[in-house]
Amino acid sequence: MKTDSIYKEELMDIYSEKLNFGKLKNKTNSGTLKNPGCEDEFTLELDIKKGKINDAKFHGTGCVISTVSVSVLTEKIKGMDLENAKKLTKKDLDHLLGIEIIPTRIKCELLSLEILKRIK
Repeated sequence: MKTDSIYKEELMDIYSEKLNFGKLKNKTNSGTLKNPGCEDEFTLELDIKKGKINDAKFHGTGCVISTVSVSVLTEKIKGMDLENAKKLTKKDLDHLLGIEIIPTRIKCELLSLEILKRIK
C-alpha cells in the first residue's frame, strides 16, 4: 500500500480529472443511489450491448472517496460483461484505488458498487 501523502495526491488527481464524468448519449441502462449517511448521490449510466458494457459515465456529487471510487469503477467496467462487473468487490475497489479505505468511509467507497449491482 502507498504512503498517506502519495495516496492523497493520487486521489486528488483522480478527483480533479473525474474520468468518465458526464452523461452518455446512448445509455441503455442507468441507476441512481444516494448514500443515506451523507450527501453523496450519483447516477451511473451504461451503454450495454449483448451483455457487454461498451461505455460508462457518471454524474452527481459526492465526497472525494465516493467520486474517485465511481470514477475508477467506470474505467474498470468498460468492456466487461455486466454480470462479471456486478461481481466486483470492495477488495477490487481497494486495488483500483491503491489503498484500503478506512471503516468510517466504506459506505462512500462502496456507493458506486451498490449502484452497479442494482442496474438491470
